[in-house]
Amino acid sequence: MAAVSYAGKAGDKDTGNRMIKANFHTHTTLCDGRNTPQEMAQAAFGAGLFALGFSGHMDHDVHMDWDAYLAAIRGLQEEYRGRMDILLGVELDALYDPSCCPGAEFRIGSTHFVDVDVPCNTSVDWSPEKLEALCQEAFGGNWTALVRAYYELEATAYDRTECTFVGHFDLVSKFNEGGKYFDETSEEYLSPALEAMEYLVGEGVPFEVNCGALARGLRSQPYPRRELLSALHKMGGRILVNSDAHSTGLLCGCLDEGACFAASCGFTSALVLGHDERGEVVMREAPLGG
Repeated sequence: MAAVSYAGKAGDKDTGNRMIKANFHTHTTLCDGRNTPQEMAQAAFGAGLFALGFSGHMDHDVHMDWDAYLAAIRGLQEEYRGRMDILLGVELDALYDPSCCPGAEFRIGSTHFVDVDVPCNTSVDWSPEKLEALCQEAFGGNWTALVRAYYELEATAYDRTECTFVGHFDLVSKFNEGGKYFDETSEEYLSPALEAMEYLVGEGVPFEVNCGALARGLRSQPYPRRELLSALHKMGGRILVNSDAHSTGLLCGCLDEGACFAASCGFTSALVLGHDERGEVVMREAPLGG
């Protein structure tokens, strides 16, 4: 995978005056999305996005025909050349082999599973019922132990995947709205999360403000939640704002809200990806806007 370098600030003409008009976390029917790559590209162009990053899943439960994915996205890159910048990315799980995605232009490093040897599903985001079964079978019903195991693995996301940015950092809280399983404001929850965050910031990897669960009504805040995102700002971390879209209807889902949420946590800009004049993928800063 070509390295993604930092290239300074994006011009105002690229970002507009409101939300950052780009999304770099997009799924299609080639993994677990509801719409084809062609339909997602059409919707993005119709919504006025200047850049669209496809990021199909490669993990234990959901993984694509990589060659078919390459062909589909490269075809769209040619079709939209000069009209909308399309990037060929991947969402790579921390426990999956990075060699599975040759030719990816960027990687999202995500932790969907915990590293335990139990017969049940080890994903933290599949369903509340499967999460409860995982906690019981692997951790004896101890939610604090599950959370710590998740964040200990999350801390290794960059080392394992060499990701361009970290995806939905606190995904373990997806089904925890209202503190159903654990208190996300408690020291026992925040301590392992902040330890993982500090390590990743030290590695220089940005984090995404992921609006997917917010747009689908599963959470009242984006990932990372306010305490964590505010801490990320204080640590000097950098962010992208993404919708984690699985359908055309949510392609821009809550991007405005995500940008405003990040601003309320102290951020004044976010990163966007794009091809430079040599065709290399670079990261630039864009203002979050009003």
